[in-house]
Amino acid sequence: MTERGTNAYKQLSEVPPPVARGVRAARAAGFAYSCRPEQGRLLHALAGGATGTIAETGTGCGVGLAWLAAGAGPGVRLVSVERDAGRAALAAGLFADDARVTVLHGEWPAIAAHGPFDLLVLDGGGQGKTPGDTPADPRALLAPHGTVVIDDFTPSTTWPPRHAGAVDHARVHWLTHPALRATELRLAPDLATVIGTRRG
Repeated sequence: MTERGTNAYKQLSEVPPPVARGVRAARAAGFAYSCRPEQGRLLHALAGGATGTIAETGTGCGVGLAWLAAGAGPGVRLVSVERDAGRAALAAGLFADDARVTVLHGEWPAIAAHGPFDLLVLDGGGQGKTPGDTPADPRALLAPHGTVVIDDFTPSTTWPPRHAGAVDHARVHWLTHPALRATELRLAPDLATVIGTRRG
């Protein structure tokens, strides 16, 4: 989730209908940390390649999940987990008409029971960015050749990558993970994402 992500949609006139509903819900709830449009377009494209199950941590008010749902095919299942009960209920209501989508209330490891995943988006837990947040294990959660997305990085042009004057250990973890082929994508001057594909 990105600070001021919800406000980034003020300049956009065309987004998929589920995304527009999610943005309206986030605004009404005063939730500022929605998935940014740059990230959303990437999720939309990646969801189009899934054939089984897509998972997301950190549903928020459902904007990122809406991008995923809009891009996913009719036979693809989507599961997202949100730790805040109110936001989980709000997002579940937004997708009440989409039988493919399940929104869970709980901590991020709750998604494990629904795997393995073709696409795993770590947006609210499992990234390893904060103390006490153990990184998700792609070997346990991803199907062979499945993709993991870790968002909300500040672009870096050095190795090792740095953030706020220190080595960005979370980014190093994902970019050098032995189970993944991973790279960093710059989506905007101030936004980067790490994408990894599980080795076969």
